Amino acid sequence: MQQARSQTADLLGPIAKASIEVRFDLRGKSAGQVRIRPQGQYVIRYNLELLKRGEADFLNETVPHEVAHVLAYHRHGPNIRPHGREWQRIMRQLGAEPSRCHDYDVSGLSARQLQYFQYHCNCMEHQLSSIRHNKVAKGQRYLCRRCGEPLRPGRRAQALPAGS
Repeated sequence: MQQARSQTADLLGPIAKASIEVRFDLRGKSAGQVRIRPQGQYVIRYNLELLKRGEADFLNETVPHEVAHVLAYHRHGPNIRPHGREWQRIMRQLGAEPSRCHDYDVSGLSARQLQYFQYHCNCMEHQLSSIRHNKVAKGQRYLCRRCGEPLRPGRRAQALPAGS
């Protein structure tokens, strides 16, 4: 754990002194994750179980992968693709292959089960994951790709037959 923490700081270079928190609390099948908080604070989360299972690969692949996300955002701002050209270039500069997914043994690790919620627009029904449902509760709006209308919670009212 300490080696991953120090390697993260080394790869971050001068921005390591910025507001960057490194945690080992990620669970499930994801090896790492970066979160960027509103005031530009970064949180890098690593999966301790996957670090233990494949320490060398984790240090050579996952640590640079997550650090590259921080550096790409720091250098290029929020309007870049998560695994786009900027991120790929930084991965190569860090001496790592710019691959999006890991191939660690994840047997026995449980993945989070998402709950889905019914939403609708003018033309159809939609299912939003609990992640998006919670964002809607905080004010986020999602639009239907087909009709462009905002999605609303619940099932769509069925049209009554003519003459009813």
